[in-house]
Amino acid sequence: MPYGLFIVVILVVLFLANAIRVLNEYERGVIFRLGRVLRAKGPGLILLIPVIDRMQKVSLRLIAADVPTQDVITRDNVSVKVNAVIYFRVVDPVKAIISVENFLYATSQLAQTTLRSVCGQAELDDLLSEREKINTHIQEILDRHTDPWGIKVTVVELKHIDLPQEMQRAMAKQAEAERERRAKVIGAEGEYQAASRLADAAQIIQEYPVALQLRYLQTLREIAAENNSTTLFPIPIDLFKPFAAFAELAEKHKEKEQQGG
Repeated sequence: MPYGLFIVVILVVLFLANAIRVLNEYERGVIFRLGRVLRAKGPGLILLIPVIDRMQKVSLRLIAADVPTQDVITRDNVSVKVNAVIYFRVVDPVKAIISVENFLYATSQLAQTTLRSVCGQAELDDLLSEREKINTHIQEILDRHTDPWGIKVTVVELKHIDLPQEMQRAMAKQAEAERERRAKVIGAEGEYQAASRLADAAQIIQEYPVALQLRYLQTLREIAAENNSTTLFPIPIDLFKPFAAFAELAEKHKEKEQQGG
């Protein structure tokens, strides 16, 4: 092979090596020609003009970024440590490259400052009980600020909220007191219902005295079923009233017969 042809082959190989780029399905290439941005290309085979064109790849996949633990003082002056995780993706590769120097670093820093600001405006009880609301608020703020960068923040989740030891003990005492209060309320409600039922039973017995005797006989049967060797039970006077009335009637009848005789 002549020396000149060999040089031409080498130049062609070098040209193709610098001109051909292959991008994956989740990648886009932002093309700069002599310093001016053209557009985003891809995926697939991309042809560049060596020396003149320069390509910068951008991934369109969802990115999960951890927000480091932040020291926050809530609106009710409680010091807590909060960290979170944010999920975002690039929706406009051109803006993500030319609008901000490093969109990953910028989004992370913005998330840290927003987390401190939003949590600092909330009270501790809201921070613990209304996480979904706070997550949505942070996500809306981040999405609004990152939109000019071509970034879409989809989800923000608070991961951990670390409380001081004295605050944890105070909350444990509060929870215990709340459980005791509920137990007392339930007990009082049960006593009230029992008293109401007893009042209803007393009214029924007052209207139907025979019900008391039936209840007494039922109680005797229950006591006898326990196999006790000795059983002591009182006898209500009401059981003897019919016999007393019968004896009194018989006595009056006898007196009438004596007077008639």
